[in-house]
Amino acid sequence: MEDIKRKIGKFPDRLFVTGTDTGVGKTLVCASLMLGMKAVYWKPVQSGILDGTDTEWIRKATGLPAWRFFPETYRLRRPLSPHAAALADGVEIRMSAFRLPDTPPGFRLIVEGAGGVMVPLNEDCLMIDLIRQLDLPVLVVARSSLGTINHTLMTLSMLRARSIEVAGVVLNGPTNASNRFAIEHYGRVRVLAEIEPLDTINPSDLMRVSRLICNRF
Repeated sequence: MEDIKRKIGKFPDRLFVTGTDTGVGKTLVCASLMLGMKAVYWKPVQSGILDGTDTEWIRKATGLPAWRFFPETYRLRRPLSPHAAALADGVEIRMSAFRLPDTPPGFRLIVEGAGGVMVPLNEDCLMIDLIRQLDLPVLVVARSSLGTINHTLMTLSMLRARSIEVAGVVLNGPTNASNRFAIEHYGRVRVLAEIEPLDTINPSDLMRVSRLICNRF
């Protein structure tokens, strides 16, 4: 743990974790950062609560206590895009409802988005609007496989067009040196880590992932 503490002096006090798509490993990255740093976690919008939530998954994977997790602002039943899940539940997602939680002294805050930056929240606003409103630097999580260059560069372009700070990129999947180079070169960004598929997911594995990410900050 001490090695990580020395390496993360420049790590943001508050960080928004987004993805190039759904299912790219955002929650895994959040869980690893929760273990590798003194951090608390907030998922503003959770769809598909009947199948379990990301907060519950991270708590189980890390073994961290409940007080390290803030409740979601919106909990929606169906595993759909937030705007569609809210409509199905008869709920309107209001941007004014989102407030950054008060972080305990000495702790960092990890905020996890739903899907990618262009996911709709309501008739007028997208996930990127929430990121801009919260005014947090962003860590982009992407696949390492074919297609990731296009998706990652588009995500970076959208964030920068809104003057949102990009903290870096994490690639999930088998290592691909060509894709990593292209993302760093054309995206003008650091790939902080390449996370190969994990045989198991436990605190030890998550700590190893956290070291990969934090060592490049």
